[in-house]
Amino acid sequence: MMKPANDTGPVPAGPDGDDDIAAVKQAARRAAMQARAAIDPAGAAEALIAHFDQAFPDLAPGTMVSGYWPRTDELDLRPLLRHLAARGMRTCLPVVAGRGWPLLFRLWREGHPLVPGAFKVMEPMQEAPIVRPELVLVPLLAWDRRGMRLGYGAGFYDRTLAALREDGPVLAVGAAYDGQQMDRVPTDPYDQPLDMMLTERGVVRFSPAP
Repeated sequence: MMKPANDTGPVPAGPDGDDDIAAVKQAARRAAMQARAAIDPAGAAEALIAHFDQAFPDLAPGTMVSGYWPRTDELDLRPLLRHLAARGMRTCLPVVAGRGWPLLFRLWREGHPLVPGAFKVMEPMQEAPIVRPELVLVPLLAWDRRGMRLGYGAGFYDRTLAALREDGPVLAVGAAYDGQQMDRVPTDPYDQPLDMMLTERGVVRFSPAP
């Protein structure tokens, strides 16, 4: 298990506190990226599918599940998304609408065309319908046993989960390697917690699933 570069615990509010937590998070991101780059992905895709099926044996056909298109050495969810489509689930991918905005989600399954979007991440084309996911598989750099995640710093998923939760029930499931776990992820008041964590080692529940 990796440790944050400088975990100082709760950070005071105000401009100085904001600067402090930003620096702590940046140091933690650097450590998390180095730790993830050293992880061997062999066998992770198959294990992920098995653990998902065990955690959600009764997930209804037609349930809308959001994945993500992997970049660099992120955990690859594409085999899981193919499996979910075979189980009768509907799948979608996130689309960046603009800085400071929540993500949009467009319907997608294997074979549908993709185009490079913001940050050169592949996204469904604009012709793909906008949908609302019921289960969101959330990418991350690091996670902890409180259900907190460390993202890339743009705040897209925090804004998105906040908006989805205001709109109705949604299940936020972090997706990453077990080796991306930290003792304690540095957080601020805007960070949205996860409901569950899915790794190649199993599933961790942070709160009762709806």
